[in-house]
Amino acid sequence: MSMGFSEILDAAAPDGDGFRVTIPEDWHQGRTAYGGFSSALAHSAALRTSRDLPPLRSAQVSFIAPLFGEVEAGARILRSGRNATWVSAEIVREGQVGLSASFVFMGPVESSLHLNDRPAPEALIAVDKAQPMEFREHSPVFLRHHFDVRFAIPRSGEKRPELCWWVRVRDREGLDPMTEILLIADSLPPGVLPLMHPGVPVSSMTWLCNLLTPTPSTRDGWWLLRSSGDYSEQGCSSQRMAIWNADGEPIASGMQSVALFG
Repeated sequence: MSMGFSEILDAAAPDGDGFRVTIPEDWHQGRTAYGGFSSALAHSAALRTSRDLPPLRSAQVSFIAPLFGEVEAGARILRSGRNATWVSAEIVREGQVGLSASFVFMGPVESSLHLNDRPAPEALIAVDKAQPMEFREHSPVFLRHHFDVRFAIPRSGEKRPELCWWVRVRDREGLDPMTEILLIADSLPPGVLPLMHPGVPVSSMTWLCNLLTPTPSTRDGWWLLRSSGDYSEQGCSSQRMAIWNADGEPIASGMQSVALFG
């Protein structure tokens, strides 16, 4: 039976200061849990370290080993300062760390600097006019079961290392807003996918995600996601990532290192 992310958390079993969950196969991407799922799971563990955490502002994630079946998620506070709190989180399977994450939680502070140079992509198709993606058998299983996807920019005959989609989590009820962002932020394939041969295996290695607002929100659950590959040599690709809400307001930015096996 398919379970939304909130349902999985509700079914979690206490395990020391953390919890244990079983990852359903419909949240898989290949032989491991989808990266956004495991990152959101680590964030959920981080939230349990204190009831007074300020908003999440940055996440650094390392995808170390495959995560599937029963896993344990735990976290601990590394430092709690006047304005920011650093939390370390891990997800473990059979005694082996599969994911390690570092989260920075920080409330808003007064500043005289105001800079916003993150416009939404040009030639953007409004979400209500965008064409839905037709999922096929080879589409990632997590995407087929848990997300709605629409193409956000017109198709072009020119192959470019960029993907831009409207994406929505189908079961959003009860989700912490920051957990929702992490859950959805890694849902695009690598930006270099249009340049690759079909079926080439890929694997995310590290991911940095910066939250640009302490209160992410959008209309009808739709977020605009873009991944742009800017370097790839010897099987290692670097890409830039960004999220806007349905009104074109910047929500998150990031970078990711991706291994390409072909």
